Amino acid sequence: MALNKKAAKPRVVALAGGVGGAKLAAGLQAALPPASLTVIVNTGDDFEHWGLNICPDLDTVLYNLADKHNPEMGWGRRDEVWTVLGEMERYAGDSWFRIGDRDLALHLRRTEWLRMGMSLTEVTDRLRRMLGVSSAILPMCDEPVRTLVHTDEGDLPFQHYFVRRRCEPALLDLSFVGAESATLSSEVRKALLGADLIVFCPSNPYVSIDPILSVPGFRDFLRQSSVPKVAVSPIVGGQALKGPAAKMMRELGEVSSPLTVLDHLGDVLDGFVIDHADAALADAVILPALVTDTIMTDLPSKERLAHAILAFAANLQSSPVAAD
Repeated sequence: MALNKKAAKPRVVALAGGVGGAKLAAGLQAALPPASLTVIVNTGDDFEHWGLNICPDLDTVLYNLADKHNPEMGWGRRDEVWTVLGEMERYAGDSWFRIGDRDLALHLRRTEWLRMGMSLTEVTDRLRRMLGVSSAILPMCDEPVRTLVHTDEGDLPFQHYFVRRRCEPALLDLSFVGAESATLSSEVRKALLGADLIVFCPSNPYVSIDPILSVPGFRDFLRQSSVPKVAVSPIVGGQALKGPAAKMMRELGEVSSPLTVLDHLGDVLDGFVIDHADAALADAVILPALVTDTIMTDLPSKERLAHAILAFAANLQSSPVAAD
């Protein structure tokens, strides 16, 4: 794929999962012209709960791009109410995965549409339009791929490991059940082919990015692409700002470091972004590196990081990739 040097506006594809990914996606959306961004989202976290199809990462990205997320948690809805959850507890139903009333309405509608035969891609596009999001949001595939966590206490579906057990069991390995049967949707394929820049958001490399790359053909697309591919490290000063990435690295026998992330993803990258806290590691980065402030606390800081990434990517190939 050749970089489109005459594009009227840059077409940016972001790979995302979790709160960190959703934050940068919001920053990119703010920094770019309308409808320039496509976010391809991890669906390995998806599961069924209360008989409903729950897509945690898709919803976190959707709510962040719609500016309807809970700013303290990063996930869930702002000004949520919990009447249904309280009643579910009254009837001794599962309440370990907290679903608020506003969130519940989305899950009900998604499940209804899926049962009518719509694809997850179609449903997600309908939801983002209804919430006024100009950026495209795509599931990594339409087929079910489920992250299974192998631990010292046995195998656990991802949400049971992550939410119900709070990541307490020690990680031994991960499997992406169903990945071998997944396919690149026409929408994902079109987005990758048309991209001027591909950004790996600061998401957990093992449980947010790897499921996306497990879809057959996805990693090959990235390797063959001639456009800049830039990753932002989710590890800052040896710690993950959100989620269990650092704990997972240690339990897998790796050092909790941006260099571990680079080693994991380096075969498909052209540039790497690390925080000022890790500036001493810059010389060890084998790719062109950007050292900047990667901490995102509000929309201005998200947009500032997005602008820095866009400028960095433009310098990688003297391309027109730039913010509006």
